[in-house]
Formats: sequence, structure tokens, C-alpha cells
Amino acid sequence: MAFVHRWALFNCAAIFGIILLLPSVCYPQKAPTFAKDATAAPQVAYYDYIVIGGGTSGCALAATLSQGSKVLLLERGGFPYAYPTISNIRGFALTLADVSHSSPSQLFISTDGVINHRPRVLGGGTALNAGFYSRASSDFVTRSGWDPKLVEESYEWVEKKVVFQPDVKQWQSAVRDGLLEAGVLPNNGFTYNHLIGTKISGTIFDKNGDRHTAADLLEYAHPSNFSVHLHATVQRILFISGAKPKSNGVVFEDSIGIKHWAYINKGSNNEIIVSAGALGSPQLLMLSGIGPSDHLKANGIEVILDQSMVGQGMADNPMNALIIPSKEPLEISLPQTVGITAFGSYVEAFSGMVEFDWVNSLPPELLNQTKQVNKMTRRRQSPEVKAAVDSYLASSVQAGIILEKVMGPASSGHLELKTLDAKDNPQVTFNYFKDPEDLQKCVKGMETVIQVIKSKAVSKFEYPTGSVGLYMDTMAALPLNLRRKHLTTTSSLEQFCKDTVMTIWHYHGGCHVNKVVDHDYKVLGVDALRVIDGSTFSFDSPGTNPQATVMMLGRYMGQRILQER
Repeated sequence: MAFVHRWALFNCAAIFGIILLLPSVCYPQKAPTFAKDATAAPQVAYYDYIVIGGGTSGCALAATLSQGSKVLLLERGGFPYAYPTISNIRGFALTLADVSHSSPSQLFISTDGVINHRPRVLGGGTALNAGFYSRASSDFVTRSGWDPKLVEESYEWVEKKVVFQPDVKQWQSAVRDGLLEAGVLPNNGFTYNHLIGTKISGTIFDKNGDRHTAADLLEYAHPSNFSVHLHATVQRILFISGAKPKSNGVVFEDSIGIKHWAYINKGSNNEIIVSAGALGSPQLLMLSGIGPSDHLKANGIEVILDQSMVGQGMADNPMNALIIPSKEPLEISLPQTVGITAFGSYVEAFSGMVEFDWVNSLPPELLNQTKQVNKMTRRRQSPEVKAAVDSYLASSVQAGIILEKVMGPASSGHLELKTLDAKDNPQVTFNYFKDPEDLQKCVKGMETVIQVIKSKAVSKFEYPTGSVGLYMDTMAALPLNLRRKHLTTTSSLEQFCKDTVMTIWHYHGGCHVNKVVDHDYKVLGVDALRVIDGSTFSFDSPGTNPQATVMMLGRYMGQRILQER
């Protein structure tokens, strides 16, 4: 059977071009015996460790801890194996486009007007992302205070199970060569290491295009010591009161709303570990009474610990891109090549068949908002440009996408509760480009993208009528976000960066080291509680793409905790 390959633009039916393909026939992998739906969980149970969040860090952490202790892993979503769109590269954007209540991808929109997603599935972001695997820089490891030897061992533990060398075809190799022509040197070949220059890195998609998520790391777990409850939403962490509060259990709800209680066994080494991600971890601390006291009291939450820094320092790396229609057939590809610039921007690429008619399938209220914010840009387009853009929007085209991501970023915001239900999204502000340093990096990054497009290696794919101006006009015409557009959107790279900014889903912060947790990731001011995930990253998102380091961190801290016992 021939499958129709379709591209769409990600974020809410996918907001900028990412491959949206009809999924191939795929049979779910067999679920491990230690994993069960939370409806089958006991009303009350006891464990040495309770890990909240079966995501990128939580799976690695829980699997490691189970080698020497009795562990419960609580995940609010279901099996990745139950979703055919997750299992193969062909379904990448289909998963993001599904914004139903049962979707593994939960839509949220920041107050900045940028459309985003958070995972709701075992494996977390590794079940939704574009699969690119690249380690953190040695500087990041040093600044984090980690043991380099254990870091190396932890990366290798992850890589043996879920990471592969990609098969690099025409578009990804052309972008690699274009980056070298643009001066992003040297050519570092294939490596997982973070090095200035251009390289090919790893992927969690194997040679058949099948995805290997952090959930695969649970194959390392000791089955007799390990329980996983799915569709288990932790509503609150429980504490024993005293001079210093001590966590001793959690309350979680199953998919039909029945409450269950899980407690940690007596013993000074037993703990609750929150690995619910950059949105979920600060949200859960607040719901449990740890956070800014004024905000907690305003929401009717009993204050366990007045901690003003919970939810602060929320950052999301800005991403901007250009779509280049191709006169030549292109492979379906997610990022394999990356240019790591000396000035703090990362350049990556996608390719396939782009369809723009997804726009009409956006929810009506979202479609109306995006149309309103795009009116000014559309009015200033010349008839020729408008006709060209309209032709792209009305048809499918072979295209490549080249994007730049700002390192850091320096700008950050905050997170607040909107409801008292952990299933709901909190309200988050990222303050994209508030710090001028980020805007400077974006402009230089987009200049590099333009140089790559004009390179001999990439320009050979362009139509004779193609131009950077047309590509910028196309991006400005798409409903990429809910931000106001300006007359200078396509004539100023500064304004283009601000007006067409998107997420690359590398948001982090909210539980910073030295502010909410210590260097052992123990929550300051309480006992028997840690946070181990991307919410603890304070100065940067590690590497070009964080999943490698977040999985590594779960393994690393699991080893450290077991050594402490």
C-alpha cells in the first residue's frame, strides 16, 4: 500500500512546518508487566521511593532506583505504545496536532501568545519530540557541579538503549554543507558531543524510523521492585508537620476520579522525587503548599513553606525559521545536522512535503485570533508576493525548513496557578526577547540561516522565483502565534524574530538549583523531597536539544541516590 506523505506546520495542527504524515501500520509494543492503569492501584500502598512523572528524567531515574529499592512511578498519561503516531517518524506532527482530552500532547498557550505543548504520556517529551540527540557542553557539566566520569557513564547507559546514528540523505547533507559554506566551522563529523562548528548527531529514531522513548529505559528496571501506575494524576504531596516539614506521601487520582494514597516507608533515605517537567514540577509544589505564600493563600492553599522562587525563572528558547520550497524531491527528515555557532545560536533543519491547508482546521477561536494578528502583514504585501503566498497556502509543496534556536535564553518569566486541578495547565509567561542579548542572537542566527539558503549546497533546491524575501513573507502570513504583527515584520530581522517567534519545546526552569533545590536536587526547607528534571536548569537548556542530558540526569541522580543508601 502506498502511503501519502503529508507535511504540516506544528503547534495546534502544527504551527510551523513539521512533518505530518499518515501513519504506517504499526503494532504497539507489549507493555511491561509492572505497568498498570491506576484504576487497578491499591487504595493505600507503601514504597521506598515515589517518583512523580514518568517522563524524560523520571523513567531513567525510577529504573535506576529499582535496582536497590522498592519504587513507584506515577505517570498522568498512558503508554506511548498505545499511540501509533508516536511509534514512527511518520506520525510526528500528527501527535502534536491531536489536542483532544486524551491526547498524549497537551496544548497550552503562554501569555506571550506562543502556542506550545506539554507531554501527557509515559516517556514524556521523548515520545513527542523530533528525536535529535546531542549532549550538553563540558562547560554545562562543570557549571552544574556534576562528576564528569559519572556523567559519561550515564550518557552511555542511555545511548545503549535508545540512540542511533542517522542515515543522512540529500537535504540534511545539503544543510550541513551549507553551514560549512556559511562559516560554521569546523566540520565535526558525527558526534554526540557539543562542539562549536557543524556536525551530525544522534537520533532516537532507528533505521526503520521507529521511535525509542525514555519509556524504553524501563527495560533496565528490576521488575520485582517496581510499579508503574498510568493515568495517575498526583494532586498533592503530603507532609508531616514540624519544625521542618517532611514529605511522606502523595494523593493521586485515576482516570475515573478515584483517589489513591501512596506513602514512603519509614527510614531516613526514603523520598518523594518530583520529575513532572518544567510546568508540572513547580505547579505541583504550589498545589502542595510550597511556593509564594501570597499566591498560595489567594488560591486557598495551606502554606507548608513560603518559597518565593518556585515558578520563577521560566524560560523557553525562542525559535524562528524559513520554509524553502524545493524543485527537487526531498526525503522526510527530522533534525540530524546542527550548526553550533560561536555567538550562541543553533541551526537545524527539517524536510518533506509541506501542506498549508491545515490552517483551516484550527479551532475557530484560534483561527480567528491568528487571522486578526496577521491582517497588517497581509495588507502591506505587494500583489505579486500576495499571489505567491496564496499559491503556497492553497497547495502542497516539497520543502525544506531551516531554523535557528537561541541559546540560553537570557530572558525569563514566571509560572502561576490557574486552577487547583493538576490536570489543568498553569499560566506561564516566558518573556521572549525581553533581554536584548536574545534578540541579538536571533538576528545573527537568522543571518546564518539566510547564508545557508544562499549557499551552493542549498540554493540548488530552490525554484527560480524563490527568494529570502518571499520566504519571510510566507512565514509572516502563517498563523504561527497570537502575537501582534508589525509593518516591519519582513523588512527588519529584529521585528521578524519577535513577530514570528515559535517554541522548540525546550522550556525549562521554575525550580532552580540554589533557589528551590540544592545541588543534590533536594527541595530547600523540607525533608525527603527532591526535584529532578528540566525545571532545575537555571542558566541554559543543555546542548542543542536537552533530551540527552535530561535522560542522563535521571540515571546520574539515581546512581548518586543509591550510593547514598
